[in-house]
Amino acid sequence: MAALFLGRRILSLRNNLFKNPCRQDSGFYVLLPEIGEDLPEKNPLLKEETLLPEFNQASVEKCIAVIGKQSLEFEQRIRAIQSDIDELPKVDVFKDVFEPIEKLDVPLQTTWGISKILYFGNQSLMPTKCYFSIHKRAWAAIVHKYNTKTIYEACKKAQEELTDLTEEQSRILEKYILEGKLNGLDLGEADKYYFQDCLNRIAQKSEEFKQKVEIATNVFKHKITDPDKMKGFPEEFLKLTAVDPSQYEVGPWIITLKPNVLQTFMEYCPDKLLRWNLWQASVVRCSRQSEVQELETSSLVNGITTDRCEMATYVGFKNFAEMCMTTKMAGSLDNVYDFLETLRQSAYPCQVEELDSLAEFAAERGFDQKLEHWDISYWARKQKRALYNYDEEVLKKYFPLPLVMDGLFRLIKELFNVEIVEHHDDVEVWHRDVDFFDVYDLDVSKTEPCGSFYFDPYVRDQSKVSYNRHSGWVLSIRNKSEIVGCKPLTSIIFNFPTPTADGKPSMLTLKGVQSLFENFGHMLQQVLTRVKSSEVAGLSNVEWDATATSKHLMAMLLYQPRVLKLISRHVDTGESLDDDMIQKLREARYHMAGYNLCKELYLCKFDLDLHSIKRPWEHIMKRAWKEFFVFPEDKRDSHVCSWDSIFVDNLGGAYYTDLWSKMLAADVYSAFQEAKGVDEEQRKIARRYKDTILTMGGSVAAGELFRRFRGRDPCVKAFIESLNLKPVDETT
Repeated sequence: MAALFLGRRILSLRNNLFKNPCRQDSGFYVLLPEIGEDLPEKNPLLKEETLLPEFNQASVEKCIAVIGKQSLEFEQRIRAIQSDIDELPKVDVFKDVFEPIEKLDVPLQTTWGISKILYFGNQSLMPTKCYFSIHKRAWAAIVHKYNTKTIYEACKKAQEELTDLTEEQSRILEKYILEGKLNGLDLGEADKYYFQDCLNRIAQKSEEFKQKVEIATNVFKHKITDPDKMKGFPEEFLKLTAVDPSQYEVGPWIITLKPNVLQTFMEYCPDKLLRWNLWQASVVRCSRQSEVQELETSSLVNGITTDRCEMATYVGFKNFAEMCMTTKMAGSLDNVYDFLETLRQSAYPCQVEELDSLAEFAAERGFDQKLEHWDISYWARKQKRALYNYDEEVLKKYFPLPLVMDGLFRLIKELFNVEIVEHHDDVEVWHRDVDFFDVYDLDVSKTEPCGSFYFDPYVRDQSKVSYNRHSGWVLSIRNKSEIVGCKPLTSIIFNFPTPTADGKPSMLTLKGVQSLFENFGHMLQQVLTRVKSSEVAGLSNVEWDATATSKHLMAMLLYQPRVLKLISRHVDTGESLDDDMIQKLREARYHMAGYNLCKELYLCKFDLDLHSIKRPWEHIMKRAWKEFFVFPEDKRDSHVCSWDSIFVDNLGGAYYTDLWSKMLAADVYSAFQEAKGVDEEQRKIARRYKDTILTMGGSVAAGELFRRFRGRDPCVKAFIESLNLKPVDETT
């Protein structure tokens, strides 16, 4: 049953793979424009009359050329602003600094956004390597505006001297000053040199970590030839993993460690040994226990966390986790640790009961072994089905995508007085499946949209990025900017099943429906913004732990019985979900809630401890594990060695942020539940939510916006109750 590793033959290339071509003076990859000098003044990626992307004409060469040209122009303009500040007798920081920056920043962000859309939506037009080169070049240019001493000092002076600032202006100044501090602009020359060296080391190690994890993930392949081992799997999964998708019922199938494969396999595979094989292959990836020692990242884990903490001390913080709190609503590590502990006290006792019940359930069905890590997902799915008649493959017959979309649009209009209208004329898209919609905030205008978005719903072989079959992405193309004269433009991309040849629409699982609602919540916060500057529009400058509030609120609204009835109709019989089934779906949300919350809490605490405690990760992991799990850790478990979310993405010291947003959303939703007059009262609450959190973006601190909406600070009790757990005072 050993897995087949194909990686040894490519490891001879590792010296080239792991060379880091970062510039030592900046820590960023630099991609010079290949044809930038030949570009016309007009952006070849945009239609001049509509400012919409010309996707029919887009190409990787154009994206590279435009991003190169715009990045150079941006950097040159920053240097020119520095000179202006030095020469002008008096500087109006908003007119002389922020306005010219925004005029170049928005076009650069737009080109970057177009490239991102092509990467996620059509990789035949934007291959991975090309996109990441564009990504690094754009980022390297944009950080210049926060990494310039002259601009930093001008902002501090304006903050001290100006007394008639609007909330939006104050937040922009605070943003630049905080970013400047975190970029080491207060440091002397010697400390700045060592600070920059630290940043370079982190960038190099993170890049090496990323490459090793990608290789380790891609080279693992396990071939299954016995159809009995694949009985009961969703048809979509069988097609995804079959060597020949047209022969998906007979196989063979190739199982990998990619997230969209691993998660479903662990839930459906009936063979314990196969589950163990995949589990152990996943958790030992890149560890000292893996078969390919050249891909080991354990030393990188300790190195990155150590370097991050050292970097934080240069700018005045005890450790990296404490530094991360400066951009979070929580405000301090103590607040986050208290939050996690409050949740743990409610979740842990429930976890004990859940795992005892699960072990008993499995034993009653002939499972005569101890329940292990790799068994829980499988038996939890079966228990959930037995208790609530919950079967994603059966339920999806009730959720045709067109009906769900229609119901979602009606709900958004009813609650927020926002209308979404499909736009058919003069809009180019990157694939024929893509639709384009205008969004109207009817409280502002019935004739002029406040923003627009593209919607790309269907899976397309290997040309789209896929995390799992339920998840989606909201990718911003540009923010609103009154200075530039543009409205917000964004996109929503999914991998839902395509309509069938016999005319049946795409059918969504309930998880897929929830993901759709969540991502529309995210999109609304981007397009409904009413602020003036792109620096604080939409989700820009919103504290990290508040950015997903609207996303999770929409998921909670989904499970209202009237909403489930609104969006459900059986594809064959035309019947909506009945009251009994709706009640079971609502109850099924709480299944294994204690265990699932403890898993999330463990990762949040582990991340914070990694970035605040000066100990090897093995010691930190053992301590965190004992706090949150009933069963002991497996000695082979080295999942941190492939935890790219915190060592490659931006979630280091911030993994807890989504959990905090869920807490905010639950408290917001409790306001809806408290409404007495149901329909009219809920509409009033929804409008108040729109006028604060949805429209104000990052122009006001998230904590202040929440107080304006709720009349008080957030309370964790509503979140605990939303999971059907008992608050601490009720468990004692």
